[in-house]
Amino acid sequence: MKLWKGRFTKTGAESVDAFNASISFDRRLYRQDIAGSVAHSRMLANQGIISGDEAAEIELALQGILADIQAGKIEFSPAMEDIHMCVESILTERIGAAGKKLHTARSRNDQVAVDLRLYLKEEISGILQLLGGLIRALLAVAKAHQDTVMPGYTHLQRAQPVTLAFHLLAYCQMFLRDAGRFGDGLRRMDALPLGAGALSGVAYATDREFLRRELGFARICENAMDAVSDRDFAIEFLSSASIAMMHLSRFCEELILWSSAEFAFIEMDDAFSTGSSIMPQKKNPDVAELIRGKTGRVYGDLFALLTLMKGLPLAYNKDMQEDKIALFDAVDTLKEVLPVFTDMLLAATVNSQKMENAAKSGFLNATDAADYLAKKGVPFRDCHEIIGRLVLHCISAGKAIEDLSLDELRAFSGQFDADLYDQISVRACIAAKRSSGSTSFADVKKQIESMERQLAAFAPGGLHGHV
Repeated sequence: MKLWKGRFTKTGAESVDAFNASISFDRRLYRQDIAGSVAHSRMLANQGIISGDEAAEIELALQGILADIQAGKIEFSPAMEDIHMCVESILTERIGAAGKKLHTARSRNDQVAVDLRLYLKEEISGILQLLGGLIRALLAVAKAHQDTVMPGYTHLQRAQPVTLAFHLLAYCQMFLRDAGRFGDGLRRMDALPLGAGALSGVAYATDREFLRRELGFARICENAMDAVSDRDFAIEFLSSASIAMMHLSRFCEELILWSSAEFAFIEMDDAFSTGSSIMPQKKNPDVAELIRGKTGRVYGDLFALLTLMKGLPLAYNKDMQEDKIALFDAVDTLKEVLPVFTDMLLAATVNSQKMENAAKSGFLNATDAADYLAKKGVPFRDCHEIIGRLVLHCISAGKAIEDLSLDELRAFSGQFDADLYDQISVRACIAAKRSSGSTSFADVKKQIESMERQLAAFAPGGLHGHV
């Protein structure tokens, strides 16, 4: 039975009922919807809008509906249209007139807005827990590989020697910022829309401050029209999710490259790899590839909601019913990806010797050789040219810089002395870095300690604070 039947002389076409319904996906908001209804009922009773007995009857029935949904005893059908009408219809069937009073001083417009915010507040909390677990896993691997040397890359070309710990700590910073973005968004969405009505407020002496306390919001939406007509909080969540997925995708791309025979820096664990149906020798990094692929899916969710909202006049429009499909998909995807990625990372085997061997070829110490001359007073641009010509000579001769004799070196600059050899070894190049935040062994240790302190400031296992 439609809740607006008084205005209409015809029932909706069956095809329209199915098309119009959102119960197939918004039913997952049942807990939030019932929590909002319980708080609303209590407020109505406190304000004398309904009686205390009616409120008690409503609340008891709502708790019964909650238990029945959780037990799988409620059958959802398109005729119920959405989760709000579903709960209210069942409530009215069970307790009659008192159930019909529940919707006093509210609209489905502010009802769905509060449901979505309650849902996202809870989901962000869980995502922060997962991000915390990932960062802790990265730290564990970094601590174990503070002495593992590898090439650092620009343009996917070997550039300068770094440590694996240093490389992993870069991702720690990225994921920590991701947590900060989710935390920022959480604070902005932590405002109560319930009580806004359809768009202009309600003609009852309601107590929104009571609702705020009951539902655990930090503040109240100050403008009723804004409260029901925007989904920027959901768009911001999807933006944060897209950035986090981008970071995961970049990391997966590196793991895929590193696990190839051309790099052989790591070996993916069998539990996170697959084989080929035709090539017996293959071991494919399918899990990393799938995470990389799912990134585009979350991007699509963000663009879907941005496009959905871009031309809507204020206030609520039925288009906004589609917001939940994109939102739920992104939440589910991110919550699925984070723990799988974390486990995959921890299970991978690092080939430390292969990494160090790669760092010893490709003239990764060329910048340090230039710095050697600069410290002796040679202008850096001249140093750059001298080492460039030196590298060209080495390529022709099939040698590394450190393979050249002192006489050969001095043919390029009289400033070269025997101490150069000690200063351009791979480990010496790393240790020589002095700037804060560098790849030097000493500074990497400081970065690890700093990251541990930042994580310790949050709840155990998670990131329940602003980063």
